[in-house]
Amino acid sequence: MKYTVITGASSGIGYKTALAFAERGKNLILVARRKENLEEIKEEISQINGELDVVVLTADLSITENVYHLYEKLGQYQLETFINNAGFGNFDPVADQDLPKIEKMLHLNNEALTILSTLFARDYADTEGTQLINISSGGGYSIVEGAVTYCATKFFVSAFTEGLAQELAGKGAAMKVKVLAPAATETEFLKRSTDTDEDIDYNDVVPKFHTAEEMAQFMLELYDSNKVVGIVDGRTYEFQLRDPIFPYVSLSRSND
Repeated sequence: MKYTVITGASSGIGYKTALAFAERGKNLILVARRKENLEEIKEEISQINGELDVVVLTADLSITENVYHLYEKLGQYQLETFINNAGFGNFDPVADQDLPKIEKMLHLNNEALTILSTLFARDYADTEGTQLINISSGGGYSIVEGAVTYCATKFFVSAFTEGLAQELAGKGAAMKVKVLAPAATETEFLKRSTDTDEDIDYNDVVPKFHTAEEMAQFMLELYDSNKVVGIVDGRTYEFQLRDPIFPYVSLSRSND
């Protein structure tokens, strides 16, 4: 029995991706901080396909020891796909940032993703049919005013994931590594980024956006493809499947 792991699965893109993979008949391991939300998703998936095994694991992945502890728990399962979706944003000029929040964002967006990607690649790089999909952002390919640090975290995700994809491909590894870069998506993202308790109507504040369900379908398109990057064009909002965007220098090639 093989499983798809999705972090940040309690809402937004992670939640809709869980439903989309359930429609594909995938057994799931869903990870997030909010157990009640995870249990609700598990119940919803049981209505889609009652034969699927759905494991819910609660973890705050902004705490380093929890990241390692999570992967230890995953050791009892055979993994097929790992989707690093957990993360959050921040909108503030750099000089005005709340540093404790920024520290937590760096831990979650970069540290946790790197650790989990490394451990998964270490164990499954040569296993046929495996995929690692990391969630970046359009802000991982362009810098947005007022969100410089958040964009920097996503530049890291994009560069790290594209680099890992090419590194493994160069070694002939079986695992496929991919990065999904959404533009504005109707989730809890703005609410958490702006530290508000009020619900935000995207129609009032965002000129264009996708729904989380649309992004989950883009995720499936990327999953089914042989491309490394799935990115939403920030101007047209069209979804594009692309080869790696950042330059990659092979040391063996450069030494020839």
